[in-house]
Amino acid sequence: MASADPTETLTCPNCQNTSEEAGAVKCEHNFCWVCIDCVLDKQRGVHTHHECSVRERRLQAVGRHDSAITCTYCVHSPTPAIKSCVMCEASLCDTHLAVHSKSPEHVLIDPTTALRNRKCSVHKKILEYYCTADAACVCVSCILFGDHRGHRVETFEVVSERKKKKIKNDLKKLTSRNTETEKKIQTLQNHGGAVQEKSSDVSERVTALFRDIRRQLDALEKRVLSEVSKQEEQVSLSVSKLLQQLELEKDELSRKISYLEELCTKSDPLIVIQEQESEREDFSGMAEDVADQLDRQIYRVASVDEGLISVTLHTGLYDIMAGIKKGINVHGAADILLDINTAGNDIHVSGDLKAASWSHMDQNYPEKSGRFQYDQILSSRSFSSGRHFWEVETSETGVWFMGMCYPSMDRRGRQSWIGDNNKSWCLRRYDNVQYSVIHDGKWLQLPHSVSCQVLGIYLDYEAGQLSFYELRDPIRHLHTFTTTFMEPLHLAFSVYKAWVRLRG
Repeated sequence: MASADPTETLTCPNCQNTSEEAGAVKCEHNFCWVCIDCVLDKQRGVHTHHECSVRERRLQAVGRHDSAITCTYCVHSPTPAIKSCVMCEASLCDTHLAVHSKSPEHVLIDPTTALRNRKCSVHKKILEYYCTADAACVCVSCILFGDHRGHRVETFEVVSERKKKKIKNDLKKLTSRNTETEKKIQTLQNHGGAVQEKSSDVSERVTALFRDIRRQLDALEKRVLSEVSKQEEQVSLSVSKLLQQLELEKDELSRKISYLEELCTKSDPLIVIQEQESEREDFSGMAEDVADQLDRQIYRVASVDEGLISVTLHTGLYDIMAGIKKGINVHGAADILLDINTAGNDIHVSGDLKAASWSHMDQNYPEKSGRFQYDQILSSRSFSSGRHFWEVETSETGVWFMGMCYPSMDRRGRQSWIGDNNKSWCLRRYDNVQYSVIHDGKWLQLPHSVSCQVLGIYLDYEAGQLSFYELRDPIRHLHTFTTTFMEPLHLAFSVYKAWVRLRG
């Protein structure tokens, strides 16, 4: 093994330090003994080319550090840094870290390019303290001689621990919120799955319902068309028979007309006189009787019995509709009436108990415990189960409320207004301008503009849903209240300079 000339000063290609004490390895490169000893330690006594071992360590270091920060001293062969020295403002690979100063002033941190930020911009010393007065990081000279002299300062460790405590508290809150968010996400995902499942079930039921409706309509069509064909056949047969009779009558009339015409041409008076008068009279009378009879028969077969066709259609469609309503389990408003015994004295109720309108004249209803103090009225019937749907026609002007309430709702005082208590839910419209929904005194203005005077109220008691719709084309959903109903429900209305009417 060759050795360096002891009189020659060499520069170590690894650490770039100059030294008169250098050694050569097998590949005849010269290195300082510090680097050689370090490499020998690393290689467990195997004397190899230092640059080769550095290359190997570089590859290993690349696996440990994704950072692009390289060792400041490895200028010929860039090596990933594993630490940075704040004092030296340099980054170190594992080899140069081994020979680096162990002095406390040389603070080592994870590799970074922002080393100057770790020193005071004024005194060029390491930042070690935190000035609480100015909320700034300072060095010792700042405290002793600089602008922060006399200020209260704390070490980074104390400030860091206090901030970490706050961060941990924030982390705990955020973790809790994250857990709650995950629960909400799971709930929504479950809800979405349930909605898809329910949508699929509803779609199947609707498809089956319309398939059955089409089947029933096809059957009804065939039945009605069969009746039409039957009547047409009967009429055609009658017409045919009458035509035959009329043809015979026509032939007889033609024969007798010829006879009389021939008689009129006779020049012999005796022949005309001897013609039998009685035969001609019998013939005339018989012909008139046949003619009258035929006229009556013609009148009877003049048209198809449209009344029978209409009745067949009506009863058939009624049966189909009854089956449809039973199939979708929604009850209509056919038997719903307003209870005049609950009407306020400025409410006029129609004779059929279907409409309520505001009146400026006192109606002088007899006093009853269930009567409202103000312009409100309830339905006579209550609902404690099932699905129900009602159509309500409204005036274009004035103010009206429509909804549902428990029978235990107050009938007098401020709490007796529909929606102003926890026992009623309602939709309100003001002068054909806007909608609001109200429950327990809380008002919510809806974004929908008024575009229809016929509204729909849908109740699903078991599901706890009360919905309102505009029955235009297409039908528009306005709002749905969701709750758990605890009592039977009555339809409830209030009108001021307006009217409402139950349809159906």
